[in-house]
Amino acid sequence: MALTACAGTPAPQPASSTQATNPIITNIFTADPAPIVHDGRLYLYVGHDEAHGDQMFNITEWRVYSTDDMAHWTDHGAIMKPTDFKWAIRDAWASEPIERDGKFWLYTAVEHDETDVGKSIGVAVSDSPTGPFTDALGHALVANSDTDGPHVWDDIDPTVFEDDDGTFWLYWGNANLYYAPLAPDMISFAAPIQKVDLTNFEEGPWLFKRGDLYYMAYAGIDEAENENEQLYYSTAPTVTGPWTYSGKIMGPGENSFTIHPGIVEFQGDWYLFYHNAALSIGEEDGAIGRRSVRAEHLYFNEDGTIQPVTPTAEGLTIPRRE
Repeated sequence: MALTACAGTPAPQPASSTQATNPIITNIFTADPAPIVHDGRLYLYVGHDEAHGDQMFNITEWRVYSTDDMAHWTDHGAIMKPTDFKWAIRDAWASEPIERDGKFWLYTAVEHDETDVGKSIGVAVSDSPTGPFTDALGHALVANSDTDGPHVWDDIDPTVFEDDDGTFWLYWGNANLYYAPLAPDMISFAAPIQKVDLTNFEEGPWLFKRGDLYYMAYAGIDEAENENEQLYYSTAPTVTGPWTYSGKIMGPGENSFTIHPGIVEFQGDWYLFYHNAALSIGEEDGAIGRRSVRAEHLYFNEDGTIQPVTPTAEGLTIPRRE
């Protein structure tokens, strides 16, 4: 792995010396990967984990990295902080961007201020995939009071997707999986919020399409098998279902209760991004709030099912199977 700083952005600390591809970023802790492809480059959006000691989470900013070969990554620095939303107070939780008509829309999870306490979905916009991003709406797209979840952090982990007819869809949630079509302005909904039940669903939805099949990958829990999150997926003939449980993609992340999928096709190959907490930096060991983003090749069977993925230290340096 080679990691370089982009001119005009804050220079990263020197990357830790490693011969392995995983984790992708070794000089800081990162979580909640969101990969997109634009103009021949893959852009990887992450949250910067800065928890110390026994802190659970302290994710202070979103950062973006890019590559044109999956081997050499450019660090574009921080693109936004939670408090860039004037109504938010902390927590750069999972995000996902999408491009529409030359603008890049970043859907994020943050902690709302005292006017609507709990996690909320914000929308930011930029003219570039590397930011800077600014609040596009001036208030939350989805606040805790807008949904009927079992706790105050059910509105997290947005995933955004453009369907073949040009409609953009947003899915999000913890415990409950919510969804709604976005209006053409990208900062409001075109229809009421709905819910859908998926087997083992906990959080971290990631929506994509391959051929005629829609896929929803997500972090889930099967308490009979493991108390930590694992990666599962369901499939459907349309963007709104009906969803059929299709199996497990990956087991639990090393040293981590959480795991978070990001799936993308790039240059004809498919990749799974995820995080675990196996990386140590200096005197800080990996932990629930000190995770690291990784990637593996993703393969499909002829019937469209996903082949299970085993986490590796080598990551993308493993030769592709014929």
